Amino acid sequence: MTSNRAFVMGHPIAHSRSPMLHTYWLDRLGIAGSYEPLDIAPAELDAFFAGFREAGWVGGNVTVPHKIAVIPHLDAIDDDAEAMGAVNTIWWEDGKLMGGNTDSVGFMGNIDELVPGWDKGATHALLIGAGGATRAAAYGLLRRGLDVAICNRTVSKAETLAGQFGKGVSAHGLDELGALIADTDLLVNTTSLGMTGQPPLEIDLTRLRADAVVYDVVYVPLETDLLKQARASGHRTVDGLGMLLHQGVDGFRHWFRQTPEVTNELRMLLIDDIRAK
Repeated sequence: MTSNRAFVMGHPIAHSRSPMLHTYWLDRLGIAGSYEPLDIAPAELDAFFAGFREAGWVGGNVTVPHKIAVIPHLDAIDDDAEAMGAVNTIWWEDGKLMGGNTDSVGFMGNIDELVPGWDKGATHALLIGAGGATRAAAYGLLRRGLDVAICNRTVSKAETLAGQFGKGVSAHGLDELGALIADTDLLVNTTSLGMTGQPPLEIDLTRLRADAVVYDVVYVPLETDLLKQARASGHRTVDGLGMLLHQGVDGFRHWFRQTPEVTNELRMLLIDDIRAK
C-alpha cells in the first residue's frame, strides 16, 4: 500500500470529479500515490479522524457537508480558512494537521483564465446564494476590490454572511434582484440550482449590462440554463469546472510536493467525462 494516500471526503461523494483530476496529475508527474473518494456520513466523522494518522493519509479535500465540521479535528487552520469559516483542504505540516481553503483561489483563477481582464473597471458583483461557494466568491472578489451584493431566498442567511465580512458586502432578498442587476459587472450563481437533478435558476437578464460577465459555479451540466440564457444575450460566461481545477493545485502541492498545471488537455478530459454521463 502506498503511503502517499490522499482523499476527497463528503456525503454523498460519487459525483465528485476530484479523483479524476488528481489521478491525472499523479500519472502525468510520475508520482506513486493515490487519491480516493470517501463517503463519510456526519456520524462517522469522529471515527475517521481518530484513525487518520494510522491510515497513512497525507491529507485530502473536504466537501459538503463537512467543511465546517472538520475544523475541531484540526490542529490549526490558515488565514483563508479562518476568513471563510470553512476548510476544503487538509495536510500535514511539521507534525500538525492543518486546514486551509482554496475555494476562493479556484473561483478567481477560473474567471481570470476564461475571461482575462474581466475586472478592468469592474466595481459591483452580485452573488445569488449564501452557502460555502458564496463565501469563497465574496472573499476573492472583496480582495480584488469589488463591492459584493449577496441575494438569497432566506435573507437572514445573507445578512449573517454579510455581517461576517463587514464593509463592502450587503445582504438582500431575491425580490431585490431586479433592481440590483442593472449595476452589476459580475453575476454569479453560487447555489446548486441548475445542477443536474435540481430545478433551474430562473432569472431575468434583460437589465444586465451587455459587458457584464455571468458565472455559474455549477459544472454538471457544463452549460446550465443560466449560462445558455446569458450566452444567447451576448454576455461573457464562465462555467464552474475551472473552479474545481484551480482549487486543486495547492492541495496537490501540499500532499505530493509538486505543483501541477491546469491544462486544456485536463479540462477536456473532465468535459468529456461530464458529457458522457
